[in-house]
Amino acid sequence: MQESEDLIASPRSIAMIKESIQHLEVPIQEESTYIFVVLGASGDLAKKKIYPTLWALYRDGLLPAKTLFVGYARSALSVDDIRSRTKQYLKVTDDQHAKLDKFFAANYYVSGTYEKTEDFAKLNEELQKLEKSSSNRLFYLALPPTVFPVVTKNLKLKCMPTKGWTRVIIEKPFGRDSETSAELSHHLSSLFKEEEIYRIDHYLGKEMVQNVMALRFGNRIFGPIWNRENIASIMISFKEPFGTQGRGGYFDHFGIIRDVMQNHLLQILCLVAMEKPVTTSGEDIRDEKVKVLRSMREIELEDIVLGQYAGNPELEGDAKEGYLDDPTVPKDSVTPTFAMATCFINNERWDGVPFFLRCGKALNERKAEVRIQFKDVPGDIFHEQCKRNELVIRVQPGEAVYVKLMNKSPGMSFDLEETELDLTYNSRYKDLIMPDAYERLILDVFCGSQMHFVRSDELAEAWRIFTPLLHQIENDKVKPVTYIYGSRGPKEADDLCQGYGFKFYGTYKWTKPSHF
Repeated sequence: MQESEDLIASPRSIAMIKESIQHLEVPIQEESTYIFVVLGASGDLAKKKIYPTLWALYRDGLLPAKTLFVGYARSALSVDDIRSRTKQYLKVTDDQHAKLDKFFAANYYVSGTYEKTEDFAKLNEELQKLEKSSSNRLFYLALPPTVFPVVTKNLKLKCMPTKGWTRVIIEKPFGRDSETSAELSHHLSSLFKEEEIYRIDHYLGKEMVQNVMALRFGNRIFGPIWNRENIASIMISFKEPFGTQGRGGYFDHFGIIRDVMQNHLLQILCLVAMEKPVTTSGEDIRDEKVKVLRSMREIELEDIVLGQYAGNPELEGDAKEGYLDDPTVPKDSVTPTFAMATCFINNERWDGVPFFLRCGKALNERKAEVRIQFKDVPGDIFHEQCKRNELVIRVQPGEAVYVKLMNKSPGMSFDLEETELDLTYNSRYKDLIMPDAYERLILDVFCGSQMHFVRSDELAEAWRIFTPLLHQIENDKVKPVTYIYGSRGPKEADDLCQGYGFKFYGTYKWTKPSHF
């Protein structure tokens, strides 16, 4: 099945997005000039994500009319070079080439270093040439974190608009632990207001992650059962069917906990667990997310299973090689490529309910989902045929929401079987193509909505929960258990969650409806 990010938004999709923009807290000012600056325009992130996203927003008419794009990097490039580099990642139909020409006609490029203040003065001169009157400037730092401090300092010194606002978009990782994250936050707060800083976690832009709030707070049926009295456990999973594929040197510096768990999965946990916010404004939502994090204790080594994949000789290609076979990885590396952590939230709603965070590479499938497992039905009259109900929110691939429940088997018997109430998006919304996560988030920055971005206190609490564990793993060189490429992961992970009462039946098989 082709996924939504590989398609082009339908007229219905675009109309719905435009309508939703009208309700944002800070509307787009059509009379102003908007200049979007891509710092690190020569890099992979800019090539594969940022420029394709800007093109998609431009193509669909979602950006202000007076929007210009400026690339900045050390490389001596031209706009034609940028176009050539990004060509294979742009989604363009045969009738859109003229519009693509107009998009690149609105692009500019400036070459300069990241360290020299005078180079940013040169960038500012180019920006001023493009401005007619008031101008709003958006700076996307598609850069290594090591240069964040010097780049943001130079932006503040030389590239602030005389009229209009400034917004700075920063990619993760936001530090490596509590100390380095606090240093970065302190540095940024000395230069910019919190409302000017957009810490982007692309998982917060995914359709089904954003849908969690709608499901929880827009449906009466879930409110009374969304608590420790009815829910046995909640598992939030992120699985990839491939390994590091030659990028092990980069991955080895961070590991799976920093790469996925401390940010993506913890953000989803907050949305699943938080109390109902006063409004849907960014600040009210982020206030509730911080309360969840403050209610969580630090994760300890006994709460987690760490794994590292080994090659599978029965499979083909890269699967034959393990993590340590990657030539960019140190041969004695103990960096985990899999982790399963158990978290608890010390408040009235969730006291005693385990939240499992599971993520890993080289597993048996590609999947990201939230699985809410409810408690057993009391007073069993069906001779132990009942299996636990589950609400599953599938983030990717193939967005869906379904409820696993028990149903009488059709026919003369009175046996029960598992079935589902199924909302699979590519069935229910056949003519609707959902935008990519980056498209949602970058449009949010234009509109001034921080609902789906990470606030500084939220970030500090997230690092507090994981930093002691990360330091212990690294200082003590905790050896991960081995699992085979293409497996479900270490058996010890299943033992951990089952020890906290999670029930895995392995009997349910989803059947694709015939009308698909």
